[in-house]
Amino acid sequence: MNPTKNQKERALSQLDYSKSDFSFSQKDYNFVLEKGLNEKVVREISHLKKEPSWMLNFRLKALKAFLKMPLPSWGADLGKIDFQEIIYYLRASKESKTKWEEVPDYVKKTFDRLGIPEAEKKFLAGVGAQFDSEVVYHSIRKDLEKQGVVFLSMDDGLKKFPELVQEHFGTLVPFADNKFAALNSAVWSGGSFVYVPKDVKVTIPLQAYFRINAEQFGQFERTLIIADENSQVHYIEGCTASRFSKNSLHAAVVEVIAKKEAHVRYTTIQNWAHNIYNLVTKRAIAHENATIEWVDGNLGSKVSMKYPAIFLKGAGAKGEILSIALAGKNQHQDVGAKIVHLASNTTSIITSKSISKDGGRNSYRGLLKIAKNAQNVKSTVQCDALLLDENSRTDTYPYIEVDNPSATVGHEATVGRIGDNELFYLMSKGLSREQALTLIVLGFIQPFVKSLPMEYSVELNRLIEMEMENTVG
Repeated sequence: MNPTKNQKERALSQLDYSKSDFSFSQKDYNFVLEKGLNEKVVREISHLKKEPSWMLNFRLKALKAFLKMPLPSWGADLGKIDFQEIIYYLRASKESKTKWEEVPDYVKKTFDRLGIPEAEKKFLAGVGAQFDSEVVYHSIRKDLEKQGVVFLSMDDGLKKFPELVQEHFGTLVPFADNKFAALNSAVWSGGSFVYVPKDVKVTIPLQAYFRINAEQFGQFERTLIIADENSQVHYIEGCTASRFSKNSLHAAVVEVIAKKEAHVRYTTIQNWAHNIYNLVTKRAIAHENATIEWVDGNLGSKVSMKYPAIFLKGAGAKGEILSIALAGKNQHQDVGAKIVHLASNTTSIITSKSISKDGGRNSYRGLLKIAKNAQNVKSTVQCDALLLDENSRTDTYPYIEVDNPSATVGHEATVGRIGDNELFYLMSKGLSREQALTLIVLGFIQPFVKSLPMEYSVELNRLIEMEMENTVG
């Protein structure tokens, strides 16, 4: 007998999400690079991976750019990052495995406890699991493989499809784009390489899972997704880390290319530990009549700075970014969205939801730009913020540049507090104050939750519930 949807939801809602807070000793690793950043470190990473000369040159140019660039003077405070106290490469296994039983035992225990193999069996078309610097496990359904769908680690993608990778790698995010894109470009390791052939529809999600296990470590995965003409794919990534007293760094780069009439959805649910600086660059380009959807959930981390961007290059292209961010005590979520209309008859929607509690700070930082030659553009931007106490803070920095008078643009921003009348009404129905507050927050983020597959929406609701515990004293 198959379980009903309600039974599945009840089972999933009973999961203990504190299970992500554990780690294994570095003595179990296959290889650990000494901490610190210099040319020797970059060359050693490239040598260990047996990369072509063009990639080593790319890394070395990126290192020079990184060393010249100052830290951003806007946004969150990054002054406490010590780049010479970070380990830039850890390897649990020499190569990515396609059979779960071949993965090292301590790594296998990690992902078993996080439920990744079980998720693969139930509802995923393919799974990639990254442990610190390297993807340790990768698989894809045989029927998709036969249709030409490629889902590999970025390292294996470079080895098996060098010309395709070289053609697209760094085209949307150049190595000198910003300081943390330059850092990633110099020391990147792991990530996903996805290619979906023309006219192929991948209707079940591909998932990548990224785990930081080590203290004072930097994870720098690089993801490249190419959806050929009239293809479809949904890529989901999840992230967790152990909690340590010292900070770690996550600086990823993602490039998504949707060719003519392709449809790509990229979903991120990040639940980093509160010692992580999460500083990433994510960018997509949509060609003629292509659609790109970005669904972005930001929980956890000490600091996040992340602004997914979509460039609508082809006529009739569509872009949508839907994001939520929750900032609690000692957290700053400086996140947002960017959409640039470069072609006529393009449409876009940006929806941002943020919750600030226990003195946390949220900042929405967005850009909507409409080029001079882009006729009949339609776009809507909506930013809603919810403050749960007087000590929390929310800021909005929306930039809208319209260079074509035929455009139709709407922008709305609201900041709200939970009123006593709302709480009183729910509490009169038998809910505690904490339960009432949580219910209001879950209703506030419902547009985001509805965009997720059922299993992920239940997980996100549960993560929000865990974050809301003890909010009301």
